[in-house]
Amino acid sequence: MTPEEKQSLLDQRYLRMAAIWAQNSYCRRRQVGALLVKNKMIISDGYNGTPSGFENNCEDENNRTKPYVLHAEANAITKVAKSGNSSEGATLYVTSSPCLECSKLIIQAGIRRVVFTENYRLDDGIQLLNRAGIEVVQVDTDLITEK
Repeated sequence: MTPEEKQSLLDQRYLRMAAIWAQNSYCRRRQVGALLVKNKMIISDGYNGTPSGFENNCEDENNRTKPYVLHAEANAITKVAKSGNSSEGATLYVTSSPCLECSKLIIQAGIRRVVFTENYRLDDGIQLLNRAGIEVVQVDTDLITEK
């Protein structure tokens, strides 16, 4: 097996784990999970939801996402920062492509690679990551199904 094939298998496994982690989200409209991996170790995780201590309702009475809901990527990045670990050179696995705001955090956190499955409704986050020289990989969801 080539190094590229091994990396592809690892990417698929971590994305499956991120998809499972997304199930922890209380959001009804969309559940997103993220894992931060460095040197083949998971150093942080996150899913979309409200800040610690807030109610676990992500949507308002009109089914709109509340403005203070954190994205999975932001949760994973802030969690690793709080732990004192470094995300410098890490890979972020996320079930949805990052938005613009999360992409800014990814760049500032020193993350070098982002692997995702589904596209977010806007692609400005991906454009920013590309501009910053961060490797961005989209994996077909058919490849991450349980085997």
